[in-house]
Amino acid sequence: MTRKPLADVACSIARATDLFGDAWTALIMRDVLVGVTRFDDLAHDLGISRKVLAARLARLVDEGVLTRERYQDHPPREHYQATAKGEDLYPVLLGLMAWGDRWYGEPAGPPTRIWHTTCGRDTNAVAVCTHCGEPLTVHNSDQLPGPGGRVGPGTRVLGPLIASRAERRQSPGTAVADPDGQTAP
Repeated sequence: MTRKPLADVACSIARATDLFGDAWTALIMRDVLVGVTRFDDLAHDLGISRKVLAARLARLVDEGVLTRERYQDHPPREHYQATAKGEDLYPVLLGLMAWGDRWYGEPAGPPTRIWHTTCGRDTNAVAVCTHCGEPLTVHNSDQLPGPGGRVGPGTRVLGPLIASRAERRQSPGTAVADPDGQTAP
């Protein structure tokens, strides 16, 4: 079954998961960001077929998430480094790891710990408000329309719902337009 591309959906989550919604891609990025950067090491660590690994790595390079660098000419060998775009995935992976530790963790504890080198302590990923520092939850935050919002595939119900929240709050927001130029209520 062919998966429907999500790159044109007016949703940053849809666009991001279009690339990273595959378990292998997330695990490849986990490995590269932790320091497993050579093709053979990635294939061995993940137990993934070389064909699938090559395809995922090529897409990550094409998307500007990784760069490929040759470290040996005979035989040719390459390793992969995260770009700034790839490094920005680190907090996303830490958040996913924290969720997995909470809901799928082993009785013995998490498989890995995150050590904050600046303060010298174990830590966990927490999404916080950039203004007050309070942790963000589904109960204390809302989604409001942004300048790139529009109603269309993937947001036909969500777009108007988000627009209605802005109206209820009577805060300035950008109207959400559908592909025909109609503004959502």
